[in-house]
Amino acid sequence: MIQKKNSFLDKLLIFSLLCSIISCKNNTDKDSVESDEKQTAEEKNENTIKGPLATDLYTADPSAHVFNDKLYVYPSHDYDSGIPEDDLGSHFAMKDYHVYSMDSVGGEVIDHGIALDLPDVPWAKMQLWAPDAAEKDGTYYLFFPAKDKDSIFRMGVATSKNPQGPFTAEKEPIKGSFSIDPAVFEDTDGEYYMYFGGIWGGQLQRWSSGEYSKEDTYPADDAPALHPKVAKMGDDLLSFAETPKDVIILDENGKELTTGDNDRRFFEAAWVHKYKDKYYFSYSTGDTHNIVYATGDNPYGPFTYQGVLLKPVLGWTNHHSIVEYNGKWYLFFHDSSLSKGKTYLRSVKMTELHYNDDGSIQTIDAKVENP
Repeated sequence: MIQKKNSFLDKLLIFSLLCSIISCKNNTDKDSVESDEKQTAEEKNENTIKGPLATDLYTADPSAHVFNDKLYVYPSHDYDSGIPEDDLGSHFAMKDYHVYSMDSVGGEVIDHGIALDLPDVPWAKMQLWAPDAAEKDGTYYLFFPAKDKDSIFRMGVATSKNPQGPFTAEKEPIKGSFSIDPAVFEDTDGEYYMYFGGIWGGQLQRWSSGEYSKEDTYPADDAPALHPKVAKMGDDLLSFAETPKDVIILDENGKELTTGDNDRRFFEAAWVHKYKDKYYFSYSTGDTHNIVYATGDNPYGPFTYQGVLLKPVLGWTNHHSIVEYNGKWYLFFHDSSLSKGKTYLRSVKMTELHYNDDGSIQTIDAKVENP
């Protein structure tokens, strides 16, 4: 009888030990899951929208570059001009440029002050719109559109020995330049190319004949859409080495996108970057508010449409840039969240950009990630 009781107690002790071990294991698994969830949340937080990068000024049209191991952003500078809104963008009366820099993603954003002011551009009359920047042989170049004395958009260049400026403008615009949104791409072979163009207020439609016309002329809806332009830059980066050429954008069947294809055709805000030896041409569709992209095998194209890169954001316009920094890729763009939806008072933001294994880019929905 005593032996049976001891046997029962032994079994009870073993059972208790097993329960304790299982409980410890469950707690460990729970802690592991919570740790994994916390890590995933942290990773997600790192990948959410950063910004606005500046809150004391309204900034838009960000051109991001890495110079001297820092991130530099060259935006346009929005302010309330009091000019009534119209389809030509007359209310976007920007008159200077600021340059911003960051030592790290998520780090302090430094405003380096006015880098270029409208009165310091001899040939320009108004509207310092979306700029871009480049570096060559220790000189930094600021490329920008502005209306000349005849209210025709041209491309200007200003130079500095420092990426933050201040910049000194050339006395004349680039010969043979027109329209808006310059984006200067440095290829891996050391050649530089300027992509540009914008319809409606950007005046691209007024150059359909090769000469400027005061009348807006658009192709029929079923005709090929107006083409953005590309020109190889001269060695001095102050001039074109050739007459600008059309950038052809094709659909999945190899046919040119048409004027009526508003969800995919080019409107403005060209940008080019290279990823795994493929050229990515991205741009804004304007009145349908997407940032989309197409790919090609050389800097002149043709480029084949691939899909939406960034869905519409708060505000009428969008304009972006894409840059690699410390082994990761980032998308810079703007929206009107800081101004509570005023389309002419925008703010620059950034988020990480991800590629799929086949080289396609994962679509970003900024409204979902950062409502």
